[in-house]
Amino acid sequence: MSDETSAEYGSEQIQVLEGLEAVRKRPGMYIGSTGPAGLHHMVYEVVDNAVDEAMAGHCTQIDITLLAGGGCEVVDDGRGIPVDPYPKYPGMSTAEVVLTILHAGGKFGGGGYKVSGGLHGVGVSVVNALSSRVEVEIDRDGKRHFMSFVDGGTIKESLHVSGDAPGGRRGTTVRFWPDPTIFDEVVFRSQTLTERLQMMAFLNAGLRITFHDARTAGHDPVTFHYEGGIADFVRHVNASKESLFSDVGYLQQSEETDGQAMEVEVAFQWNTGFNTDGLHSFANGIATIEGGMHEEGFKKALTNTINRYAKSKGLLKDKDPALLGEDIREGLTAIVSVRLSEPQFEGQTKGKLGNVPMRSLVERATNERLADWLEEHPSEAKRVVVKASQAARAREAARSARDATRRKSALDGAGLPGKLADCSSNDPRESELYIVEGNSAGGSAKEARDPHRMAILPIRGKILNVERVRIDRMLKNAEVTSLIQAVGAGIAEEFDVEKIRYGKVVILCDADVDGSHIRTLLLTFFFRQMKPLVEGGHVYIAQPPLYSTKVGKDTVYLKDDFAKARFLEERPNHREEFARLKGLGEMDATELWSTTMDPTRRTLLQVSVEQAAIADEVCSTLMGEDVELRKQFIQTNAKDVRFLDI
Repeated sequence: MSDETSAEYGSEQIQVLEGLEAVRKRPGMYIGSTGPAGLHHMVYEVVDNAVDEAMAGHCTQIDITLLAGGGCEVVDDGRGIPVDPYPKYPGMSTAEVVLTILHAGGKFGGGGYKVSGGLHGVGVSVVNALSSRVEVEIDRDGKRHFMSFVDGGTIKESLHVSGDAPGGRRGTTVRFWPDPTIFDEVVFRSQTLTERLQMMAFLNAGLRITFHDARTAGHDPVTFHYEGGIADFVRHVNASKESLFSDVGYLQQSEETDGQAMEVEVAFQWNTGFNTDGLHSFANGIATIEGGMHEEGFKKALTNTINRYAKSKGLLKDKDPALLGEDIREGLTAIVSVRLSEPQFEGQTKGKLGNVPMRSLVERATNERLADWLEEHPSEAKRVVVKASQAARAREAARSARDATRRKSALDGAGLPGKLADCSSNDPRESELYIVEGNSAGGSAKEARDPHRMAILPIRGKILNVERVRIDRMLKNAEVTSLIQAVGAGIAEEFDVEKIRYGKVVILCDADVDGSHIRTLLLTFFFRQMKPLVEGGHVYIAQPPLYSTKVGKDTVYLKDDFAKARFLEERPNHREEFARLKGLGEMDATELWSTTMDPTRRTLLQVSVEQAAIADEVCSTLMGEDVELRKQFIQTNAKDVRFLDI
């Protein structure tokens, strides 16, 4: 190593980030991103602390308010953050330590919490680090204590008694204003928050959570309160489906091993649908979207118990093959919620639970309690077995159809649909598949595209609604099989996201009602049959313009009514007519490229799955049989159409 090189790397190049500075330097490490997901995660971090108080039995009410000035307020009636001096840091109160020092909290085995969602103790201190202003009120022992911070954790007012606690109340109030220099945008979305808050209320029976958007005049507070807990959660998810029977099964068991408290709750109900992905799991109130030990234990016990019951009652003959897990889970909506004192989550995202003893507890509880439930509900049990047997026969019928759709060797180019205009690149990282509505639009897209990296698959009319059919019928549909062959990674439980042929799958439909319907059908198909494709952020929606107008000699394209209104605000004297574009098929190749496909100018909406249970409900509502529920959902959510999180 030369002297010159070593001189460039010495002690002066080593940085130590003090206090909350590390969070501001690398916010994505703590909240995932500085986009909308990270912004809303700030609210969840504060609310999670209040929910932990509820799980410990000390909180019954949480109020969340979006403030007119862009901030958020979270009020709980828990014990209140301790305000006494903290021994290890002379001159600092415990509340100040909690708000300014990472990995400080009551969740590390000190006896403050038996179970909690917070694992790393970074929650409220991270919120402080990423806010331009934070105010904290603590009502404890009849007194109200107040402290405030600015600019990412700098103390503005030290903790002091500001008066008596109103009505002798106890609890904590946190108000924070996200820092606009950190986040891409600092505007909270009500729908995103209410979905998560409702889920928290379901998972904590009896807890009352109230949400109020004070930014909107006349917005009434929304309250979520479910005495039935996760049983009410199952009823809610199944509301848009036809239930196989009216009862919701529920089982619960807890134990303490080696000083570790563990508890499992399961609620379940079958419906007449054909989906096998209705199992949603949670650990200490956190959605474990990647599953883990609790899911493994439930699935194994469910399969064994149903098979044992079916054989013992003669519903399955001894010579009949055993029902597979996927047969039994067809049409099942189940919530598995566990609580434990020392949760082991894989990664800070807490997507997968790793505690092995929890698998044993869930498996044992399901084996025993589900067997009892089946014996006590013989007519319901028979319907479940009959439905699973029908699913098994359909699975066998689907096997040959599925084999036909599997991607054949890439070397001989076989197995790809004839109408696919493939791209020349074999690298999925740069390849894009455009699914285009109609042959005429497909023709324009083929002519317009960059043939090296853009493939075009035209589909005819509206594809099959996969929400309402079994996989064997679905695989007989020409449009569906073309999609499966083009993506090239299989379907359902066999889907392997590593084998996808295109890194981006772009849905390109007309900007009208029919186009929206086709888009929804395609999204439902991807969510139900290729879920990892959606979860991996590979599905996008193209944004063709709805209007065009002239500015001088130039043609300006506008995406929708919102864009048109903004255009007129900026140009109040604009007198040219607005032409409404009728469809993609009427655009020539140059126009389609410049407005919708050119990577340097196009706008693509990435489709994401924030909460699988919510996405399950949305798909069922939009594509199920209940017309009234569908109408109500569309009317409620129309204003948020630009934020597409299924």
